Amino acid sequence: MATISILVAVYNAEKYLHKCLESLLSQTLHNIEIICVDDASTDSSLNILNAYAKKDERIKVVHLSQNVGIAKARNAGLRISTGQYIAFVDSDDWLSKDACEKAFDVFTHYPLTDTVLFQVKNVYGDKYVDFIMPPFTTLDGFTAFRESLTWNIHGVYVVKRELHLRFPYDESAVAYSDENVTRLHYLNSREVRICNGIYYYRQHLGSVTHRVSLRRFDYLLANQSMKQQLEALNVSDRILDIYEEVRWRNVIGLYMFYFLHRKKLDRFSRQQGLAIIRRSWQSIEVDRLPRWLVRKFGCIPFQKSWLVFRLQEETYFFLRALLGKNKEQL
Repeated sequence: MATISILVAVYNAEKYLHKCLESLLSQTLHNIEIICVDDASTDSSLNILNAYAKKDERIKVVHLSQNVGIAKARNAGLRISTGQYIAFVDSDDWLSKDACEKAFDVFTHYPLTDTVLFQVKNVYGDKYVDFIMPPFTTLDGFTAFRESLTWNIHGVYVVKRELHLRFPYDESAVAYSDENVTRLHYLNSREVRICNGIYYYRQHLGSVTHRVSLRRFDYLLANQSMKQQLEALNVSDRILDIYEEVRWRNVIGLYMFYFLHRKKLDRFSRQQGLAIIRRSWQSIEVDRLPRWLVRKFGCIPFQKSWLVFRLQEETYFFLRALLGKNKEQL
């Protein structure tokens, strides 16, 4: 049994794979397994993975015949993992040599800790920028969950095996739904701590989160899935109220995305995107939202009339555009 299993979902990552894998193979904590799931790559990624697997038995390679997305790919790796703890590393990212050892040390010294965050450095070409979080030593699960809703704390961590098997990656949407598992892990952790190991997170302007496409609306689908999972867990009204406010703010945020970029979307994407916004708008439980928020222009639900709601949003974002205030948050 490995101490830590590292899940690496791979899709057309030939340019970055060597750096990623070399950083994992050079970990000072030797007893790890590296599970690489090739998500039907069309470049030489699979050949690279197989070559590394021949050189080091800690690397296991899973090849998927069809492209299924990051959540399903990671779950394929999770199912065959053996580690006491589970981590992920994206195929274009890498770890400091002592990252796994630093995380394991925290688990060893604090038995009630279920999740340990890495330090994160965002990588923009040759520029490294620290992900700044509010300083903390330990957080309870609820606080970590709440802070992750707006990414005051990031979602790059190592988690106990039992917790990850209880909450595998959410496969409900092609994009964004994998973020839901982070929040469920935090919420169900007794303690969340941080270590000094570093995760280097490469930023790409062409990624799903930066690209203008229909996939951006998957964020609302992922939000709906998250709410359903919270309800299934019978969480408190306080948690549901907090998350409903997040969902509502994301509905407004995605309408801004539509307002700013609709001319760049084809007709089908515009129609589908609006349909997703409308379904989310209809499903919002207004009684869970803060009264001050639903009285604010731009955020009034107008749930009896989609037309009136759209008229509000068009006017709101037009006025904000005049003031230069339309800045995307996603």
